[in-house]
Amino acid sequence: MVDVSFHTGVEDRTTYACRLLRKAARQGARVLVRGAPAEMDLLDKALWTFEAQEFVPHHRLRPGREVAPQLERTPVWLMDEGEVWPEALVPAQVLLQMAAEAAQDAEKWTRLIELVGDDPEERRQARQRWRAYEAQGLQVQAVNVGARSHE
Repeated sequence: MVDVSFHTGVEDRTTYACRLLRKAARQGARVLVRGAPAEMDLLDKALWTFEAQEFVPHHRLRPGREVAPQLERTPVWLMDEGEVWPEALVPAQVLLQMAAEAAQDAEKWTRLIELVGDDPEERRQARQRWRAYEAQGLQVQAVNVGARSHE
């Protein structure tokens, strides 16, 4: 069964995602991040620059574009919301959800993490996603990262 957690109180979602993805890559996890195209573009750039001496290996999946064979082992993948994981690639185990809607494929992941900031509209959307996952019979937990999100 998938482990669903909502990381709440995230002050800066992009920076928090960078740190989370750096940790996941170091641990050998394969992660898909899904969100709005503009947010995925911002995250793509941030993963190159958020730490001066580091780079988090990642690839931005674009609809209709083939993935070069040398990129297939990349640990972090960025994809626009509404898109699906290409069948030709080895599946990711973790979904980092930065989209406004609940993941329609929640059951296929080992772990699903939702990032929730302090914006009232963002919190309202998160409550809807929480209810959607519970309606699918998934156990959901909250992780209040609050002040830790900008350490």
